[in-house]
Amino acid sequence: MRHRIAGKQLSRTTSHRKALRRNMAASLIEHGAIRTTEAKAKELRRFVERLITTAKKGTLHARRRAIQLLQVRHAVNDDRDYTERWNKKSQRGKTIIDVLFDEIAPRFANRPGGYTRIIRLSERRIGDGGVQVVLQLVEEVGASADGEEKAGGGRRKRRAAKRRKAAGVVQAETPAENDTPEASGEQVAAIADEADADAGEEQETAVEGDDADADTDVEKGDEEK
Repeated sequence: MRHRIAGKQLSRTTSHRKALRRNMAASLIEHGAIRTTEAKAKELRRFVERLITTAKKGTLHARRRAIQLLQVRHAVNDDRDYTERWNKKSQRGKTIIDVLFDEIAPRFANRPGGYTRIIRLSERRIGDGGVQVVLQLVEEVGASADGEEKAGGGRRKRRAAKRRKAAGVVQAETPAENDTPEASGEQVAAIADEADADAGEEQETAVEGDDADADTDVEKGDEEK
């Protein structure tokens, strides 16, 4: 009886099962998605998600723990192709551990678990008709390279993202009320002095006009007499 023993045997010995799990985990980290059977994908999912959680710590102990669990013996170049293990340290390529700690762990820094998804395929495996699935790493929703937020997969999230984008465009096109630059204290005083001077000149002009009218009326009265 297999009481209190977690995991599936997968019709393999312990050493074979561990080797299978390590190789499949390395392929998933390298390519981001793999195609396998449903039973293997469910077993690999537990292992990979715990590995990513360990990598999110970013400590030396976490890196050594990941090396112990994966036991990778190869490196990958920028094209993600398997290459021979380099003998010289200066020529050593990017390993699976580097990809895990430098690319995958930062991508899921704010995600509390659930780093993978299983998608069932309609095609069955030839031979035994086993259910085939695709195990892949999910894309974390966050800011993209150009600073725009990525919309989620739901309809409501896509509509909300469109509304926010439209509101931003309207605000950008509508001039704000306080866009005019504020005048300093000296500028305000100068404007007030100019206004007072203009008002004084207008009063003087009005007084002169009244005096001229009064003189004209006096002259007319004298002529009539």
